Amino acid sequence: MTPSSSTSHLAPGALPTGSPALSSAPLRHGAFEDAQALFAGTLFVAMALMLFNQAGLLIGGTAGISFLLHYATGLSFGKLFFVVNLPFYWFAWTRMGREFTLKTFCSVALLSLLTELFPHVMRVDYLHPLFAAVLGGLLLGTGCLFLARHKSSLGGATIVALHAQQRYGLRAGKVQLAIDCSVLLAALWVVPLERVAYSVLAAVVMGVFLWISHRPGRYAGG
Repeated sequence: MTPSSSTSHLAPGALPTGSPALSSAPLRHGAFEDAQALFAGTLFVAMALMLFNQAGLLIGGTAGISFLLHYATGLSFGKLFFVVNLPFYWFAWTRMGREFTLKTFCSVALLSLLTELFPHVMRVDYLHPLFAAVLGGLLLGTGCLFLARHKSSLGGATIVALHAQQRYGLRAGKVQLAIDCSVLLAALWVVPLERVAYSVLAAVVMGVFLWISHRPGRYAGG
């Protein structure tokens, strides 16, 4: 049989474009790709936290606990967030591996730094809490998605959610949403009901975004 024109000029042993063997080859991220993704992801999350702080909203997970402590004590959110996440690094190291843990540590440290820096470089004069909840939820979801696709997270609940997806096949968005809403319900003791309701909306927006966008096996990056 005469070879087709599309494959007749291939070198011996070469595979044509679109071959199953090529399409199934793992796609590895380089150091620069990881660095830009971690920076972009943490920057998006820092912007969301700035919006939440401006609108008096909360977030779930360790960030929510840090916000509650910030509101109650007046201490810096960035410092509290860094400290609250420390116990979760052991879980990440033993369950998710060294690479994930080191990248998560760098992301949390960078986010802590950015939240300290933002008040000096950006200010919002007026912000409706509904808009802050929707935009902030999308920014959070996008930032966490960037980090997850490059084997990183922002610690705490995100580590647990990603582990549950990797180990048990549960959607990370579902797990994240359940944890976030639990933390926000506890905030009813500290924050007015209206602000908690907007905060729950932000958690739902983020959770649904991750639920749809971060599915097991959909992304081949490593």
